Amino acid sequence: MKRPIILGIISLSFVWISYLAKAGNEQRSGQAGASELLINPWARSSGWGGANTAGVKGLEALNLNVAGTAFTKKMDLIFAHTKWLAGTGININAFGFTQRVGESGALSLAFMNMDFGEIDVTTVDLPEGGLGTFHPSYNIISLAYAKEFSNSIYGGLTTKIVNEKLHDLGATGVCFDAGIQYLTGLGKNKLGKKIRDNLHMGISLKNWGPTMRYRGDGMSFRANVPPNDVIMTVESRSAEFELPALITIGAMMDFYLGVDVDTVNQKLDRTYRLSVAANFTSNSFTKDQFHAGLEFAIKEFIMIRGGFVYEKGLFNFDTRTTVFTGPTAGVTIQVPMNKEKGSTIGLDYSYRATNPFNGVHSLGIKVSL
Repeated sequence: MKRPIILGIISLSFVWISYLAKAGNEQRSGQAGASELLINPWARSSGWGGANTAGVKGLEALNLNVAGTAFTKKMDLIFAHTKWLAGTGININAFGFTQRVGESGALSLAFMNMDFGEIDVTTVDLPEGGLGTFHPSYNIISLAYAKEFSNSIYGGLTTKIVNEKLHDLGATGVCFDAGIQYLTGLGKNKLGKKIRDNLHMGISLKNWGPTMRYRGDGMSFRANVPPNDVIMTVESRSAEFELPALITIGAMMDFYLGVDVDTVNQKLDRTYRLSVAANFTSNSFTKDQFHAGLEFAIKEFIMIRGGFVYEKGLFNFDTRTTVFTGPTAGVTIQVPMNKEKGSTIGLDYSYRATNPFNGVHSLGIKVSL
């Protein structure tokens, strides 16, 4: 397939999705469950505000666009810790790896745990507690495969198992993600050669799956059953709930600054990189969002990034329906472990502004072999 045709398809898809979803889905707000599927636990990509759907690479692509995992050279390992809405005591731990498989494929596995700490057990008769505590947690296991179909087209599929566990209730479900990234080049470099892979475009579908339902002893109670007032255990059934499905489409452009030309070896030393990204998210159960972000890199050793996430009513406290206020920021310090093999280790940090609470803070360690 010719590149202009692919660009045309992606552009038409953007217009079509924007047209269908421009009014948002405010009427369905709050009707979906498993909202932890919307959380990005990785420090590097969350600093963008999720704007780099089209250009994210390696394991962190598992959350934004699984197609990006196909760019894994050999293996990526990431551990990340997040203080979710600082001051609430909620912590998120995530770990995962992606491994190159064959010449063009990549296999990924990731685990995310959302820990709410110890909560007092209360009843109607004892609203102040005194009956002990319980420890709720949410878990997501992701298994993905992505493939490089050509020098420009990458695609992938993720299967996610979601588990929510409370004191005496639990719910388990499964859902799927799919994504495509397309790369091309615009312009020429200082050697007169066509710039390759500086324009990124991508589409991602997330959290598509069947409904979930809570089950467990917490759905039962003791009651007198007429007509003989026999005391029996009565079990009620919870309503099913849908998953927070969404579609994102975006683009990213890389600009290389301060490029030194090695005319002898016909190579370019790309000293600085500025990447600008934007994408649109069509949510099934909440307002649609527009993401914008940029990243400035110095020889890929130091990377500073920032972003902004906008949705309708964000700037007015009376109409804002999210705890997030828009701005995001992050920084990465990355050093080589083996220059010949290209392996690196990096420390990542990101911040997402909220009101109320004291923001979301994520810290991660990434090892690329």
